[in-house]
This record gives sequence, C-alpha cells and structure tokens, in this order.
Amino acid sequence: MVLRVGIVSAAWGGFAHLPAWRALPGVEVTAICTARRETAEAAASRLNIARPFWDAQALCADPDIDIIDCGTRPAVRLPMVLAALRNGKHVYNSAPHAPDWTGALAIDAAWKAGGAVGTVDAFSQHIPALRQLADLVAAGFAGKVLGGSCRFNLSLFNRPDARFPYNWFADPAAGVSALRNQGSHLLHVLLPMLGPVVRVSGVERRLLDTWQFTDGSAVSPGNTDHADALLEFACGLILPMQVSWSMPAHSGWSIDLFGSEGRLLAQAPTFPTARDCTLMGALTGAQMEPLEIPAEFYAAPGLTLDADSFPPPSYPMALTMQAMLAAIRGEGTTAPDFAAALEVERVIEAIRLASAERRWVALTEIASEDQS
Repeated sequence: MVLRVGIVSAAWGGFAHLPAWRALPGVEVTAICTARRETAEAAASRLNIARPFWDAQALCADPDIDIIDCGTRPAVRLPMVLAALRNGKHVYNSAPHAPDWTGALAIDAAWKAGGAVGTVDAFSQHIPALRQLADLVAAGFAGKVLGGSCRFNLSLFNRPDARFPYNWFADPAAGVSALRNQGSHLLHVLLPMLGPVVRVSGVERRLLDTWQFTDGSAVSPGNTDHADALLEFACGLILPMQVSWSMPAHSGWSIDLFGSEGRLLAQAPTFPTARDCTLMGALTGAQMEPLEIPAEFYAAPGLTLDADSFPPPSYPMALTMQAMLAAIRGEGTTAPDFAAALEVERVIEAIRLASAERRWVALTEIASEDQS
C-alpha cells in the first residue's frame, strides 16, 4: 500500500521534509500547499509534485491524501491539524506542537477522538549522538543521574537581516517563543531519557526590545526570546535549562549530565545534526573524551539517504517518518507521538505559569480537560 502525503509549506517543507519523505519506500508526496495559487503552482512545478493546493482545509479533506505534513507557523497550522484529524488523516506535525496549552488540548482531544497516527517533528531523538546518550543513560554509564544542565541558545535576531524567513517570530499571535520552540526540542529529548517532570520554576523574558535590521529598518518583537527554568524530575533530578534566540556568539545545544559513576556531555554548535552533534563522557576519576557512536546509527535499512545526506535534518526526519509509517501499518510505534507532545506542552505551560506567578508549579496543576 502506497501512502500519499500532502505537505503544507513549500519553504522548509520543500527543502527538508520532501527529501525525507522521498527517501522512504511505499510513500508518495502527491500534494503541496501554500497560501496562494501562484505560489502553490510554482512550488508544485519546481518540486515535481503533482497536485498544488492553496486551501489547506481542502487538502485536509481530500480523500486521496493519507498523511498531512503540517510545517507552517503554530497558530496558522492549528486549524489545519484539527481539520486533518477530523478527516481521519495521519498527521506529521511540526514543533512546537501547538501555539499554546489551549491549542495543545484541542489537538489532543481531536487525536483521541479518531484512530489516526500523530507524530511530532522533534527529530533530535534520532540524531546519533543523542540516541547514544539516551542509551548510555539507560544502561547506567554514569550511574544514577544526580545533576547537570542543558541549554539551547541561538543568535537569530542580534544582527538580523530583513529577508530572514523567520522574522515572523516577532508576532505575539504566531504561537512561538524561545521557550516554545527551543524548549520543545530539548524537552522531547529529555523526557524520554530522564522520565517525567513533576515540578518547575522559571522566568521567561524578552532580552531584545528592538530588532535592528541591517537595511536600517526595525521591529519591536512581541514574544519572549529567553527563558531560564529548573526542571524537577520524578527521579529526583533537578536540571537547569536555558533557551534563547537572542544570544550573541551563541553557545548552541548542550545536555550535560553527571551521576554517581561518571559524566556524559552531548553538544552541538547550533541546532544539532548527525554531522555536528558530539558525545563525550568519562567515569569517575577519568578525563572526558569522545565516546564511540555505533555505526548503525548513521544509516538505516530502507532509507535512500543517511547521516551524510543534504540537508542534514532530512536524515533524522526520515527516521521519525519511518517510525510513523510503521505505526500506520501496524508494524511498530511512532515517537514522539501526540501523547508525548502533550506532556512537553504541559511542561512549557507550567514554566509559563511559574514565570507569571514567580513560584514553583507542580505539573499536576496543568490539568487536561478530562482531569478538570
């Protein structure tokens, strides 16, 4: 059975998602959707996709589409995700999963009401160094995890260009922030590895009140661009997390964990990829050194691309999509699924509340509709 995919977004969707889908057997990308007819038809022609759409609701209702890949901004794609689920489509949804907690609950209700597979494009779980990190934590390399830190700091708007395609991050109605965006990607790695978070404290802030573009224009952003949080896990670990998109000479991605027997450190200069995310470790009394990552983590049976393929995100995306297809065919499970995404959104909402009220917030205070 060939599964037919419709992609919403010809920019990142066409650049990174399309080659990932085309690397998988039994899949055909048959539709591409943008906001206007002329751009949809141009994208379909450029990308060799049969069917252009400029009405996302029509795409989500089309009987000849099996999977909707939603890659546009969170507030815009929320009604698309809901429409796709109502129409029985499987959904590959970008991260952050929703524009806010209310949106996350709406997606969760629609997903649970149907039988579709829902997968989130938080593909960092499949990056070789981070996959090995999780395996070593589970195997007890460092013993009981006692402490550490994590960060995901970028420099997006310190010297911005007016043509940068993500300048819409300034829009407070878009459903984005450093916490929602970078925090989501960190949390989708941390929660499966370290277990559930039970309590948080944190502060969200806006560091840059003005984005001064190189062409002389400027904009006043309406979103927070920095967050510091403390995550208390059920295992007893308390982990500091810092995320920012306004850090000059940014420090990139890092998960640094130490335990009763040793230390593990995964890091990347920017968004982690299979090419540049590294892993180091040491047992007590030894020096930190690079750790071997299994060769099989850099390629996978059934894929026509690997960790060296361009663009770099396509390989871990393809692994995420491969797991999704297995779940659709009843041959496996997908990860991260929409249940995992809801828990990430719950942590983010708890940090938002902790920042607003300047207190520790228990995750049990962030109730789902069926708990309230």
